[in-house]
Parts: sequence; C-alpha cells; structure tokens
Amino acid sequence: MQHQEYFFEYKKHKLFGQYWLPEDSKAMVVLVHGMGEHSSRYADYVIPQLLEKNIGVITYDNFGHGKSGGKRGHCPSYEALIEVIDVVYRKSKEIAGDLPVFLYGHSMGGNLVINYVMRNNGEIAGAILTSPFLRLAFQPPAWKLTMGKLFQKIAPSITLPSGLDVQAISRVTEEVEKYKNDPLVHDKVSSNFSIPVIDAGEWAIAHASQLEKPILLVHGTADQITDYNASLEFAKKTDHVEFVSFDDGYHELHNDIEKEKFIKKIISWINTKV
Repeated sequence: MQHQEYFFEYKKHKLFGQYWLPEDSKAMVVLVHGMGEHSSRYADYVIPQLLEKNIGVITYDNFGHGKSGGKRGHCPSYEALIEVIDVVYRKSKEIAGDLPVFLYGHSMGGNLVINYVMRNNGEIAGAILTSPFLRLAFQPPAWKLTMGKLFQKIAPSITLPSGLDVQAISRVTEEVEKYKNDPLVHDKVSSNFSIPVIDAGEWAIAHASQLEKPILLVHGTADQITDYNASLEFAKKTDHVEFVSFDDGYHELHNDIEKEKFIKKIISWINTKV
C-alpha cells in the first residue's frame, strides 16, 4: 500500500494533495471535498473502505481549505476550481496508469465534479455525487445574496460566515462533535466561492440532458443543507444517472446512520463499471 502526501502549485497557489494506492488496485477515485471541510475527513471511513476493496484514492484540499494555502474560504475563480480537478485527474493517471478513474464529489465537490464532467472531460469512467450542491436546501437571506454579488465585483476576497447548521450534517452526535472540534474546518466563504457555485449548480440542472457519462447520485431526503429535490430534478433529465435516495438521511451520508449501506452502494456501482 502506497500513501503519499504532497504539495503542488497552481498559478502560485500551494495546494495539499495525498493519495493511497493498494498493490492490486482495480480503479482510482479522485475525491473532491465540500465547502469548509478538507480531504483528510474522508480518511476515517470512506477512504479505508475503498482501499479495502482495492480502489485507490487521490484527493486534495481546495483553495483556502485544510492544509492548502490561501485565505480561508476564498478561491481565485470558479474556473480555477475546475482546472485543479483536471490537475489532480492528470496526477491520478500518472499514479494509476491505465486503471479506470472515477470522480467522487461531496456537496460543493459534487457541484464541481458534475460541472467538470459536463464541460471538460471525456476520459473518466464515471462519477459519484453525494448530496451535491446543485441548490441550497434553504433560502439565504436576501441581504446576504445582494451583498455577495456586490462584493464579487468590488472586493471578491471578503469572506462571510457560511451559515451552515452543523447539527444538519449527521444524525450521529459523535460525528457532529468531531466536525465542530476539527481545527481544519472553517465556516468562511467569499463571494468568489459562493456565487459562481450557485450559478454553476443551476447551469448543471438546466443542461443535464447533455450528460454523456454514467453518474451515481446519492442524496438523503432529510438533507437540510443541499436540496434533495434539485438532485432529483437533475436525475430526471438524463438517462445517465442512477439516483439513490436515503430516507431521512442527513447531509453527510458517509457519516450518518446508514453509512455502511451508503459505502456498499458506492463500491458495488464502481464494480459494475470496472
């Protein structure tokens, strides 16, 4: 088993990456985390489960997140977010050679992954979206949206609290406490991060019929952070999506009550595509 941590540069931005590669790997997953969190949060459960089934994983901390550089919660542009996925995808091909590569995006990462798939990459084997941020499950205050759009024009690096209800990530109390006590987790977001992601979610829904790659889309019906119905709307517009709902599931299904069922579904879906 190889496990390597490394740093890489994207246009003078220093970003943290890491990968795991079992000796008999049959596939590789590029994992893209959500807003305010970081890649190592997946090393507790999701990544070990994938590795146990001989599926390698490469992941990274996005701009202003985790161990990567930059102002917390800020990024250069939405285009930069998409381009970094491609940088890490190319790295996965260097590591894994001819193995099939799948993208896996959670929440904001799901937004980035589906937009990357639909706009850029024809080589991937497929993608997994968990609780993707296509729309928010709540309506942000009008003043915050107005201020965000103004800041994006005049001061795009100013950050505001994200407004995330931490209790809504999981029904497991221990997972909520781990999130709250994680020093690498933050609740900051700039307009350069939030506004383009919101717009890109709507774009993906509107253009879902253009999807050409197989997608597994998993969402909990009780998600109070990202909109379950937006995922359902997206899935209904294309024949390339397998939609799986988790009754009463919260936002982080990989840290929720039915996480074993959740990860088994992801692994079995990958196995059918390999």
